[in-house]
Amino acid sequence: MIHSEESVAAELDRVRQRPPAEAAPPVLAAFTVEVAVGSPEEYAQRVRHVLTAALRLACTAEFDDEDLPADDFPDWFTTVSARDGEPTETFSQEGRTAYGNASGGNPWSLQTWIYRFDPEDDSRGWEFWDVTAVGPSRVRVWVDSWGESFFGSLELLWLLYTAGAARVDGPEIHKAGTWSSEVSGA
Repeated sequence: MIHSEESVAAELDRVRQRPPAEAAPPVLAAFTVEVAVGSPEEYAQRVRHVLTAALRLACTAEFDDEDLPADDFPDWFTTVSARDGEPTETFSQEGRTAYGNASGGNPWSLQTWIYRFDPEDDSRGWEFWDVTAVGPSRVRVWVDSWGESFFGSLELLWLLYTAGAARVDGPEIHKAGTWSSEVSGA
């Protein structure tokens, strides 16, 4: 099992507050995101809001339940993740389309997406590390992939696109020093 209660709680802490440089593993994976709408800071806030809701559930919910509570997720994310829902935010609608074009996959339902955060589900091959601004409309989303360059991350791509990405490149493996040199960003 990749995720434990302790590692999910630590991941939630990293979503809420940037981790100290000395806490980084030797290598991290990075996704470079072209932000379509808003500033890198606004984009990072949208990503962090959704991950906060998911990781809180991972720390507290019984994943045996049929439907998990979704009250803490932002409206734009629950709407874009609804099967028949018409997203009200342009960034999420365009991100939904961009996700389909990039991945060839179908939109994620909210409950299916949330279930990827079940600590006992090993299909999520990453843990959130940080978001850094790397330009006026670009961010890097850093994750701990335990040194792997290929890992399950379609649920992360869904979030990155629907939060307002026009394009997502990666993952690329970097030494942790690359992340720590960028921490003055988002």
